Amino acid sequence: MKTSLKILIIEDSPADAELLAAELRQGGFDPEWKCLETEEDFLAELKKRPALILCDYSMPQLNGLRALELLRESGLEIPFILISGKMGESIAVGAMKLGATDYLLKDQLLRLRLVPAVRRALQEIEERAVRRDLEQEKVLQTTVLKMAANASFITNASGVIQWLNPAFTALTGYSESAAIGQTPRILKSGKHNPAFYKSLWRTILAGEIWRGEFTNCRKDGGLYFGEETITPVRSNGGKITHFIGILNDVTERKRLAAQFIEAQKMEVIGQLAGGVAHDFNNILAVVTGYSDMLTADLGADNPLGKYAEEIRHASERAVGLTRQLLVFSRKQVVQPVVLALNEVVQDLDKMLRRLVEENIEFTMALGEETGRVKADAGYLGQLLMNLVVNARDAMPNGGRLTIASSNVTLDESHTLQHPDTRPGHYVMLSVTDTGTGMTDEVKAHLFEAFFTTKPAGKGTGLGLATCQTIIQQCVGHISVSSELGKGSTFRIYFPRVDQPLAAASPPVHARALPCGTETLLVVEDERAVRHLARTVLKARGYEVLTAVNGQDGMRVAREHKGSPIRLVITDVVMPLMGGKVMTEWLKTTCPDLKILFTSGYSDDPLEQEDKLDPGTQFLAKPYSPASLAAKVREMLDQETADAGVGEPAAPAAPWRPINPGT
Repeated sequence: MKTSLKILIIEDSPADAELLAAELRQGGFDPEWKCLETEEDFLAELKKRPALILCDYSMPQLNGLRALELLRESGLEIPFILISGKMGESIAVGAMKLGATDYLLKDQLLRLRLVPAVRRALQEIEERAVRRDLEQEKVLQTTVLKMAANASFITNASGVIQWLNPAFTALTGYSESAAIGQTPRILKSGKHNPAFYKSLWRTILAGEIWRGEFTNCRKDGGLYFGEETITPVRSNGGKITHFIGILNDVTERKRLAAQFIEAQKMEVIGQLAGGVAHDFNNILAVVTGYSDMLTADLGADNPLGKYAEEIRHASERAVGLTRQLLVFSRKQVVQPVVLALNEVVQDLDKMLRRLVEENIEFTMALGEETGRVKADAGYLGQLLMNLVVNARDAMPNGGRLTIASSNVTLDESHTLQHPDTRPGHYVMLSVTDTGTGMTDEVKAHLFEAFFTTKPAGKGTGLGLATCQTIIQQCVGHISVSSELGKGSTFRIYFPRVDQPLAAASPPVHARALPCGTETLLVVEDERAVRHLARTVLKARGYEVLTAVNGQDGMRVAREHKGSPIRLVITDVVMPLMGGKVMTEWLKTTCPDLKILFTSGYSDDPLEQEDKLDPGTQFLAKPYSPASLAAKVREMLDQETADAGVGEPAAPAAPWRPINPGT
């Protein structure tokens, strides 16, 4: 069977051309021959892409070497065998340098020389094409790895790095010169035990692909998390020659996953903290209430009064702790009003000084004409106490503590450094100490809940988390500057407001509780708190009805036949029916009924005073007997004030059900 390859014979002698063709046909080929006279004729034949060219060296118009030059200039890879009747060795060497595949003398063109030379030339060009394809494939693969977004590297069978891509350098910090010749051990972080690496090597040496996660170390010492695939590469004989590693950086994904888990934990902890604080506030309401009543009954000269006073102080500390829990869980009832910041700080001066040791120099440097802010005064006290206690603990051997205030204007350059801020006018409050200072690592975790550098039992880890929550609720922000051994400064920025100051409430004295004779309804599911409120109000002359929840409150109101109920004092959250639903039903038949909500926390719109209906107010737990009695009297007396000066107050309509007896 003839081989279907086009072999072109270029000869000026038809006899010689036919002789060559005959030899090739006997060798299994099907050649054609041409007598070409010009270079143009040769170039025309090249366009037909012959598989091989047999060309006479010496022809009248077309020299064999010139034909070889034209072939090389065309860029075509066609085997070219030069044939001559007489050709010296130097000419033959020159022809080979020009790219000739072989050369033959006409007196040697027996079948033993011509046909093997042609087959050898064809085989060589085929092998060259295969090598070229393999090289192109290798270049393509290398280019893909080099351009890949994932870090990639290639090692030899011993694990020595021989190649890496730019993504590897970007991730690890190791350049080509620093990493090539090393092993991936340069990335070890110490986070994996020897058994981990033994398992890896056992897998890849068995010729299997290994997939897993690494915690690796960059050149600068920072850690990163990677999902890696290591693939063994085998030779044609099956021997492992290389390993290819492809690493996907999942550090950000890990960080986000950890944040999500932490957020879920914080949500659960926040719910738990809010619930515990709510229940604890009910207990504290009883403790503080009865300690106040005990102090009043004992009188100023009774020696037992100091014990009742100590109980009161302890309960105040507990109230502060529950306030932190409620702030942290964002369930504290916020009552923001327009305040003069300097006045609030000055009012806290004596209390704050009691928190620090005698070896600490305490100074207040409050700026003149400092602007007004809108905040909860109780929150500001909590904020300052936390910062002062932290400053005190940072100065165990004494030092200086300074509280300062001033008006400041923040421009866009400040907001670039602190993305959570906005340009504008602020009142800045700072707390500076000369204590131990903090490292950058501590500052990075400073406002995380339950993070503390204090010894066990010395701190809850809620103080600064509480501060940040308070400031965020005031639409402000906090920053800290600190160096190890050089102290710390906390700066709090409150937005300045131009509104008038809130009217100051007159002080309530425990021994001068207001009295009355009106009928009140107390709805409270906590028995001890309900009993305390009833005792305090009955002692002040009121007729007091009680109920254990909203449903029971509606029943008591329906069955009451005496003087009209003027005021309902109710907890917000209760089993079966809460206070809000109950009062909405009660007010359908008595719109003028006064409502006083109480709660340790509230998720209702009761948090903002301007959202409460007229005749409705809120009293946070734990309340004192004095504050309860004062608030009740204030709301009842509002009826007279609403009636107008010189006009008699219209009697409030008693509460009566729409369908009595139902």
